[in-house]
Amino acid sequence: MDSQIVDEPLVEAANLVMAFDTVRALEGLSIKIHPREIYGLLGPNGAGKSTTMKIVAGLLEPTSGTVRVVGYDPARNPVEVKSQIGYVAENPVMYESLSPRDFFEFIASVRGLDVRTANRTVEQLVTAFDMGQYFDSPIATLSMGTKQKVAVIASLIHRPRLLLLDEPLNGLDARSSRILKDMLSLHAQGGGAVLFSTHIMEVAERICTRIGIIYSGRILAEGTLEQLRQMAGGNDVTLEEVFLKLTNEEAEVEDTMKTLREAFFTDDR
Repeated sequence: MDSQIVDEPLVEAANLVMAFDTVRALEGLSIKIHPREIYGLLGPNGAGKSTTMKIVAGLLEPTSGTVRVVGYDPARNPVEVKSQIGYVAENPVMYESLSPRDFFEFIASVRGLDVRTANRTVEQLVTAFDMGQYFDSPIATLSMGTKQKVAVIASLIHRPRLLLLDEPLNGLDARSSRILKDMLSLHAQGGGAVLFSTHIMEVAERICTRIGIIYSGRILAEGTLEQLRQMAGGNDVTLEEVFLKLTNEEAEVEDTMKTLREAFFTDDR
Protein backbone atom coordinates (compact mmCIF):
# COMPACT_ATOMS: atom_id res chain seq x y z
CA MET A 1 0.00 0.00 0.00
CA ASP A 2 1.25 3.50 -0.84
CA SER A 3 2.69 5.07 2.34
CA GLN A 4 1.41 8.47 1.23
CA ILE A 5 -2.12 7.18 1.78
CA VAL A 6 -1.35 5.77 5.23
CA ASP A 7 0.60 8.72 6.64
CA GLU A 8 -1.32 11.54 8.27
CA PRO A 9 -1.24 14.67 6.09
CA LEU A 10 1.13 17.45 7.11
CA VAL A 11 -1.29 19.96 5.60
CA GLU A 12 -5.05 19.52 5.60
CA ALA A 13 -7.18 22.47 4.53
CA ALA A 14 -10.92 22.29 3.94
CA ASN A 15 -13.28 24.81 2.36
CA LEU A 16 -11.01 27.81 2.88
CA VAL A 17 -12.57 31.18 2.16
CA MET A 18 -10.53 34.37 2.42
CA ALA A 19 -12.23 37.72 1.95
CA PHE A 20 -10.51 41.11 1.88
CA ASP A 21 -13.35 43.64 2.03
CA THR A 22 -15.22 42.98 -1.24
CA VAL A 23 -12.48 40.81 -2.77
CA ARG A 24 -12.57 37.06 -2.15
CA ALA A 25 -9.09 35.64 -2.64
CA LEU A 26 -10.14 32.06 -1.84
CA GLU A 27 -13.48 30.45 -2.64
CA GLY A 28 -13.71 27.13 -0.81
CA LEU A 29 -10.19 25.83 -1.42
CA SER A 30 -9.34 22.35 -0.08
CA ILE A 31 -5.99 20.53 -0.23
CA LYS A 32 -4.12 17.73 1.56
CA ILE A 33 -0.36 17.28 1.48
CA HIS A 34 1.22 14.08 2.80
CA PRO A 35 4.79 13.25 3.77
CA ARG A 36 7.06 12.52 0.79
CA GLU A 37 5.09 14.85 -1.49
CA ILE A 38 6.15 17.91 -3.43
CA TYR A 39 2.78 19.51 -4.04
CA GLY A 40 2.77 22.18 -6.71
CA LEU A 41 0.18 24.93 -6.42
CA LEU A 42 0.00 26.03 -10.04
CA GLY A 43 -1.91 29.09 -11.16
CA PRO A 44 -1.73 32.58 -12.67
CA ASN A 45 -0.96 35.73 -10.70
CA GLY A 46 -3.91 36.58 -8.48
CA ALA A 47 -5.25 33.02 -8.34
CA GLY A 48 -4.82 32.72 -4.55
CA LYS A 49 -1.45 30.96 -4.27
CA SER A 50 0.21 33.41 -1.89
CA THR A 51 -2.94 33.74 0.21
CA THR A 52 -3.03 29.96 0.63
CA MET A 53 0.63 29.94 1.64
CA LYS A 54 0.10 32.67 4.24
CA ILE A 55 -2.86 30.84 5.78
CA VAL A 56 -0.88 27.59 6.03
CA ALA A 57 2.04 29.51 7.57
CA GLY A 58 -0.27 31.13 10.13
CA LEU A 59 0.22 34.66 8.82
CA LEU A 60 -3.44 35.01 7.83
CA GLU A 61 -6.55 33.56 9.45
CA PRO A 62 -9.17 32.44 6.92
CA THR A 63 -12.61 34.04 6.88
CA SER A 64 -14.04 30.52 7.08
CA GLY A 65 -12.92 26.94 6.67
CA THR A 66 -10.42 24.84 8.60
CA VAL A 67 -6.71 24.21 8.30
CA ARG A 68 -4.36 21.86 10.16
CA VAL A 69 -0.61 21.98 9.74
CA VAL A 70 1.43 19.15 11.32
CA GLY A 71 -1.71 18.49 13.36
CA TYR A 72 -2.22 22.04 14.64
CA ASP A 73 -4.35 25.05 13.76
CA PRO A 74 -1.72 27.61 12.67
CA ALA A 75 -3.82 30.55 13.87
CA ARG A 76 -4.25 29.12 17.38
CA ASN A 77 -1.01 27.19 17.77
CA PRO A 78 1.48 29.39 15.93
CA VAL A 79 4.58 28.32 17.88
CA GLU A 80 3.98 24.60 17.31
CA VAL A 81 3.40 25.17 13.60
CA LYS A 82 6.24 27.61 12.97
CA SER A 83 8.72 25.31 14.70
CA GLN A 84 8.12 22.70 12.00
CA ILE A 85 7.82 24.78 8.85
CA GLY A 86 10.27 26.66 6.67
CA TYR A 87 8.68 29.49 4.71
CA VAL A 88 9.94 31.52 1.77
CA ALA A 89 7.55 34.32 0.87
CA GLU A 90 7.10 35.59 -2.67
CA ASN A 91 8.68 38.87 -1.53
CA PRO A 92 10.82 37.94 1.50
CA VAL A 93 11.18 40.53 4.26
CA MET A 94 14.53 40.49 6.04
CA TYR A 95 16.52 42.73 8.36
CA GLU A 96 18.51 44.35 5.59
CA SER A 97 20.93 46.15 7.89
CA LEU A 98 22.25 42.74 8.99
CA SER A 99 24.70 40.61 7.07
CA PRO A 100 23.65 37.08 6.08
CA ARG A 101 25.89 35.75 8.86
CA ASP A 102 24.14 37.90 11.47
CA PHE A 103 20.71 37.12 10.04
CA PHE A 104 21.29 33.36 10.17
CA GLU A 105 22.59 33.63 13.74
CA PHE A 106 19.43 35.56 14.65
CA ILE A 107 17.21 32.91 13.02
CA ALA A 108 19.06 30.11 14.82
CA SER A 109 18.72 31.92 18.14
CA VAL A 110 14.99 32.55 17.71
CA ARG A 111 14.48 28.89 16.86
CA GLY A 112 16.55 27.76 19.85
CA LEU A 113 19.01 25.76 17.77
CA ASP A 114 22.28 24.36 19.06
CA VAL A 115 24.93 26.86 17.97
CA ARG A 116 27.44 24.31 16.71
CA THR A 117 24.85 22.37 14.71
CA ALA A 118 23.33 25.55 13.28
CA ASN A 119 26.73 26.91 12.26
CA ARG A 120 27.62 23.66 10.51
CA THR A 121 24.29 23.64 8.64
CA VAL A 122 24.69 27.28 7.61
CA GLU A 123 28.24 26.68 6.41
CA GLN A 124 27.11 23.77 4.25
CA LEU A 125 24.20 25.74 2.76
CA VAL A 126 26.26 28.89 2.12
CA THR A 127 28.83 26.76 0.27
CA ALA A 128 26.13 24.91 -1.68
CA PHE A 129 24.52 28.16 -2.85
CA ASP A 130 27.90 29.80 -3.57
CA MET A 131 27.38 32.94 -1.53
CA GLY A 132 30.42 32.89 0.73
CA GLN A 133 31.73 36.15 -0.71
CA TYR A 134 28.55 37.92 0.43
CA PHE A 135 28.37 36.33 3.88
CA ASP A 136 29.42 39.49 5.74
CA SER A 137 27.91 42.12 3.43
CA PRO A 138 24.75 44.01 4.46
CA ILE A 139 21.72 42.29 3.01
CA ALA A 140 20.58 45.67 1.65
CA THR A 141 23.56 45.67 -0.76
CA LEU A 142 22.85 42.22 -2.23
CA SER A 143 21.27 41.48 -5.59
CA MET A 144 17.73 40.13 -5.80
CA GLY A 145 19.02 36.62 -6.51
CA THR A 146 21.42 36.64 -3.56
CA LYS A 147 18.69 37.92 -1.25
CA GLN A 148 16.57 35.00 -2.44
CA LYS A 149 19.39 32.64 -1.50
CA VAL A 150 19.43 34.18 1.99
CA ALA A 151 15.70 33.60 2.33
CA VAL A 152 15.99 30.00 1.15
CA ILE A 153 18.85 29.21 3.53
CA ALA A 154 16.98 30.81 6.45
CA SER A 155 14.02 28.50 5.73
CA LEU A 156 16.24 25.40 5.83
CA ILE A 157 18.44 26.03 8.88
CA HIS A 158 16.23 24.15 11.35
CA ARG A 159 15.53 21.26 8.94
CA PRO A 160 11.74 21.60 9.03
CA ARG A 161 9.29 18.82 8.20
CA LEU A 162 7.26 21.08 5.92
CA LEU A 163 8.58 23.63 3.42
CA LEU A 164 6.29 26.39 2.16
CA LEU A 165 7.91 27.95 -0.88
CA ASP A 166 6.14 30.76 -2.70
CA GLU A 167 7.83 31.22 -6.10
CA PRO A 168 11.21 30.27 -4.54
CA LEU A 169 13.18 30.21 -7.80
CA ASN A 170 12.66 33.94 -8.43
CA GLY A 171 16.03 35.48 -9.20
CA LEU A 172 18.07 32.33 -8.68
CA ASP A 173 20.80 31.45 -11.17
CA ALA A 174 20.68 28.11 -12.97
CA ARG A 175 23.13 26.42 -10.59
CA SER A 176 21.26 27.48 -7.44
CA SER A 177 17.91 26.58 -8.98
CA ARG A 178 19.14 23.07 -9.73
CA ILE A 179 20.55 22.65 -6.23
CA LEU A 180 17.32 23.82 -4.62
CA LYS A 181 15.21 21.52 -6.79
CA ASP A 182 17.45 18.55 -5.94
CA MET A 183 17.28 19.44 -2.24
CA LEU A 184 13.49 19.46 -2.39
CA SER A 185 13.53 15.96 -3.85
CA LEU A 186 15.84 14.77 -1.08
CA HIS A 187 13.64 16.47 1.53
CA ALA A 188 10.59 14.62 0.25
CA GLN A 189 12.42 11.31 0.00
CA GLY A 190 13.40 11.71 3.66
CA GLY A 191 9.77 11.97 4.79
CA GLY A 192 9.25 15.72 4.59
CA ALA A 193 6.76 17.56 2.41
CA VAL A 194 6.82 20.65 0.23
CA LEU A 195 4.05 23.06 -0.76
CA PHE A 196 5.49 24.77 -3.80
CA SER A 197 3.78 27.72 -5.46
CA THR A 198 4.58 28.65 -9.04
CA HIS A 199 3.09 30.00 -12.25
CA ILE A 200 5.88 28.45 -14.34
CA MET A 201 4.63 25.29 -16.01
CA GLU A 202 8.06 23.76 -16.64
CA VAL A 203 9.02 24.01 -12.96
CA ALA A 204 5.85 22.29 -11.78
CA GLU A 205 6.21 19.62 -14.46
CA ARG A 206 9.77 18.74 -13.49
CA ILE A 207 9.77 18.65 -9.70
CA CYS A 208 6.24 18.20 -8.35
CA THR A 209 4.90 14.77 -7.45
CA ARG A 210 1.35 16.13 -7.41
CA ILE A 211 -0.13 19.35 -8.79
CA GLY A 212 -3.17 21.38 -7.84
CA ILE A 213 -4.38 23.83 -10.47
CA ILE A 214 -5.70 26.89 -8.65
CA TYR A 215 -7.87 29.43 -10.45
CA SER A 216 -9.95 32.24 -8.97
CA GLY A 217 -9.41 30.91 -5.44
CA ARG A 218 -10.44 27.31 -6.16
CA ILE A 219 -8.67 24.05 -6.92
CA LEU A 220 -10.00 23.16 -10.37
CA ALA A 221 -8.10 19.91 -10.74
CA GLU A 222 -5.55 17.92 -8.78
CA GLY A 223 -3.34 14.91 -9.38
CA THR A 224 -0.10 13.69 -10.86
CA LEU A 225 0.94 15.06 -14.23
CA GLU A 226 -0.33 11.88 -15.88
CA GLN A 227 -3.71 12.18 -14.13
CA LEU A 228 -4.05 15.81 -15.18
CA ARG A 229 -3.23 14.89 -18.76
CA GLN A 230 -6.00 12.31 -18.71
CA MET A 231 -8.42 14.93 -17.42
CA ALA A 232 -7.42 17.15 -20.34
CA GLY A 233 -7.96 14.36 -22.84
CA GLY A 234 -4.55 13.05 -23.83
CA ASN A 235 -1.19 11.58 -22.82
CA ASP A 236 0.90 13.79 -25.10
CA VAL A 237 -0.28 17.23 -24.01
CA THR A 238 2.04 19.56 -22.12
CA LEU A 239 1.21 20.91 -18.68
CA GLU A 240 0.62 24.31 -20.28
CA GLU A 241 -2.00 22.76 -22.57
CA VAL A 242 -3.52 20.91 -19.60
CA PHE A 243 -3.76 24.17 -17.68
CA LEU A 244 -5.40 26.08 -20.53
CA LYS A 245 -7.91 23.29 -21.14
CA LEU A 246 -8.89 22.88 -17.50
CA THR A 247 -9.24 26.63 -16.93
CA ASN A 248 -11.19 27.04 -20.18
CA GLU A 249 -8.66 29.59 -21.45
CA GLU A 250 -7.60 27.74 -24.59
CA ALA A 251 -10.24 29.37 -26.82
CA GLU A 252 -9.51 32.78 -25.28
CA VAL A 253 -5.81 32.43 -26.10
CA GLU A 254 -6.62 31.43 -29.68
CA ASP A 255 -8.96 34.44 -30.10
CA THR A 256 -6.33 36.78 -28.65
CA MET A 257 -3.64 35.47 -31.01
CA LYS A 258 -6.01 35.82 -33.97
CA THR A 259 -6.53 39.49 -33.07
CA LEU A 260 -2.79 40.05 -32.64
CA ARG A 261 -1.98 38.38 -35.97
CA GLU A 262 -4.46 40.64 -37.73
CA ALA A 263 -3.15 43.74 -35.94
CA PHE A 264 0.60 43.17 -36.22
CA PHE A 265 1.39 40.53 -38.81
CA THR A 266 -0.69 41.36 -41.88
CA ASP A 267 0.67 42.87 -45.08
CA ASP A 268 -1.53 45.99 -45.01
CA ARG A 269 0.29 47.71 -42.11
